[in-house]
Amino acid sequence: MSGDRRAGVGDVSAPATLRRDLEAVLMVVDQPVAEYDLARALEVPLEVVTRTLEELAREYTEQGRGFDLRAVADGWRVYTRPECADIVEHFLKEGQEVRLTQAALETMAVVAYRQPVSRGRVSAVRGVNCDGVMRTLVLRGLIEEAGHDSESGALLYRTTSYFLERLGLRGLDELPDLAPFLPDDIEGLDDTGEHTQ
Repeated sequence: MSGDRRAGVGDVSAPATLRRDLEAVLMVVDQPVAEYDLARALEVPLEVVTRTLEELAREYTEQGRGFDLRAVADGWRVYTRPECADIVEHFLKEGQEVRLTQAALETMAVVAYRQPVSRGRVSAVRGVNCDGVMRTLVLRGLIEEAGHDSESGALLYRTTSYFLERLGLRGLDELPDLAPFLPDDIEGLDDTGEHTQ
């Protein structure tokens, strides 16, 4: 590790650096992170991390930011403020000028061709965690919940009639044949993306 890569890591007298580092980590996680894990990763005492997280959460609230930092059962995570939920939903669902990202298009294609399909299986096909993208597609009305897998209990997803409308299709049978481009061994994956024995 270079000497200036994370100047101040482990240095309790560098709160600005610690605040910056905590914010950077919390902006990229998709699940709450435990204080212990943050302290270990940033090489800072647990009590310093706890105090800094509490200060950040209080500061965000006092400043009226569009997001807040919450302590939940499993740790800390940045969330959209409840009073901003309507505008975020409107932006994701109705914003016609907002185009789908490449990740969203790939995820939607996997759902369309493998439906009903679990998040774990979609992530296995794409090779990355798709939870955030799946939530966006649900909010935009392109995919929806389709029950639970009878074996694993995992929540399943399928495309919606709005998906067909947006693509100008009468039914899923009009989708182009892409099966030859999907991995041959996808049936050998469980809902966590691991190969079954």
